[in-house]
Amino acid sequence: MLAMWVEQLLGYAGGALAAIRDHEHYPSLMVWARQEGVKYVGDDIGMAQALAPELWNQTPLERQDFACEPLARPGPSEPCWCDSGRKTKDCCGAVTLPGAIPAHLMWMLSLRDWKGETLKAALDSGRAPAQALLEAGLIAAEGGQRGRAQQVLETLFDAADWDQLPEQTEPAFELLIDIYQERGFHRKKTALLDEILERGPLFLRGVALERLCLMHLDSDDLASAREAFVRAQQTLPDSPTLAYIEAMLLLHEGHPREARERARFWFRRLARQGDLDPDQLQFLAELADNPGATLAEQMVNSEEGLAEPLTNLQALLEALPTAPLLHFETNADGNLEYHSAAREDTLHAAWQSEFKVQIDEDAALGFQDEPWPHAGDWLNALCSHPEWLDSPRVVQMLSMALASRFGSLPWMAESFFAPLAARFERWLDQLEAVGGRFAWDDADNAVLLRTGLALVVGMERGDRERSRHLAERLLVLDDHDSLGLRELVLDQLLREGRDEEAVTLSDQPPADEESPLLGVLMGRVLALYRLERFDEARDSLVAVQDTNSHVIAMMCAERPKPVPLAVEIPEPGTRAEAWQYRALMRDQWLATRGALKWLDEQRRCVTGSHSS
Repeated sequence: MLAMWVEQLLGYAGGALAAIRDHEHYPSLMVWARQEGVKYVGDDIGMAQALAPELWNQTPLERQDFACEPLARPGPSEPCWCDSGRKTKDCCGAVTLPGAIPAHLMWMLSLRDWKGETLKAALDSGRAPAQALLEAGLIAAEGGQRGRAQQVLETLFDAADWDQLPEQTEPAFELLIDIYQERGFHRKKTALLDEILERGPLFLRGVALERLCLMHLDSDDLASAREAFVRAQQTLPDSPTLAYIEAMLLLHEGHPREARERARFWFRRLARQGDLDPDQLQFLAELADNPGATLAEQMVNSEEGLAEPLTNLQALLEALPTAPLLHFETNADGNLEYHSAAREDTLHAAWQSEFKVQIDEDAALGFQDEPWPHAGDWLNALCSHPEWLDSPRVVQMLSMALASRFGSLPWMAESFFAPLAARFERWLDQLEAVGGRFAWDDADNAVLLRTGLALVVGMERGDRERSRHLAERLLVLDDHDSLGLRELVLDQLLREGRDEEAVTLSDQPPADEESPLLGVLMGRVLALYRLERFDEARDSLVAVQDTNSHVIAMMCAERPKPVPLAVEIPEPGTRAEAWQYRALMRDQWLATRGALKWLDEQRRCVTGSHSS
């Protein structure tokens, strides 16, 4: 019965609104109610007449600068406001509506229909009820009108009185953040988060902190992510989302055992409270049992249109047979060369007919176009033809595609990257057994080296030890470090506390007289500091200052202004490069007792030495 009433009410209200917009005068609405409105309410003339004045009273009028023009509600013995000529108690006052009429209904419908300057003027009037803005924004987003949704929801969050926001505002806030992210409005996104954190209602501050934590995780800024998580925990200590976020954070930090322990803690604590729905409780139970596998499954299932193909790919990779051996030759310089065989070329051509996108040969890891918009096609084709993975070129392109989408998610390493790594390591074993240098520019060597880099990146967060070991093996084969792996290996050695090895690795000169990487120089300083070789660490800071004059100050600052990273690899010497290093490695400096204080003490001395 209630569902029927809602359907009748929405149909009637939509028709009434169209009638009002024709003239914006009450008498014309009553004419419409008696002639047309009755059709929406089962030809019940009494209900049609009773609804009209109720809806008129809440309808914003353009001629009134979007204010309403309410009628005075008549007393029982006064003439009815439907202009029937009868007393109210014998007319509309005798009608019992099947359900309530939301007070914001006509505003919401108006916001749904207005366009252009009219919509802008209505929003600028400041008269729209918060609930109408909320619902109109969500409806616009569901209909694919992301620009309209942004415009409406921005008005909702421009409200002067935050405490008047309905609690259902939470999904609207998250939607607006998502829209900003999708449309590239990063400043607006940051400003909204800052505004919510500064003066928003408590329930929104907690959600904003959770989103902030996830944003920092996406950009690998683990120190800021940890800080945001702690603030979120203080704000909303019983939020089930915190269990999910803390598991993600600990996995990003490389602590899978602690992630499981904390997930079990959250499950016990929140289960005792008894206010979770069964689905939430089941998710927390699975998270407590195996955080990585649970997050991976959730990630795969959340991929719109790709859940089934990705699940099939997981099953395929899990059952892959041993990779066939490859053909290697030794050239005149004594270096090893990989030459693609005819069968491998045939398999790659079949794959390419589905994958379609070409590799950007000028980039270490990159495609000329984006492969994921049509991923359903090539994923399904690959699952139908697992023999394609006998071709290193196919393994290369699959590894790169997966790394571009899932490489920053540690819980995806076991599902996608580990099986491909096992395949690649068989070819690496074969290479090492033959022995010799394996240069990027020789024959088809770049195919294997690029595959190795994609797998190192894909496993870097989820299986650091295997990722580092693979990177070290590639460095031995390609001693010119064409892939830029030295910096990555150094970072992982620092995370494992292997400081002597980090110093040794940083001692190796860069190939071809290139400038040393900032991460290598800063990693050397940190390793020397940990080993209490302070004079050497101080001397190394001079090279850091020569390479990037921003990084020392940025590392020491508590809350420096973020630098948007417009490209994956920022220009050497820029603030963007310094910001990227801070995001990636400040957690290690923070975890090293006294390191940042010492760095701050050296800053003036090093800067002065550099300027002189």
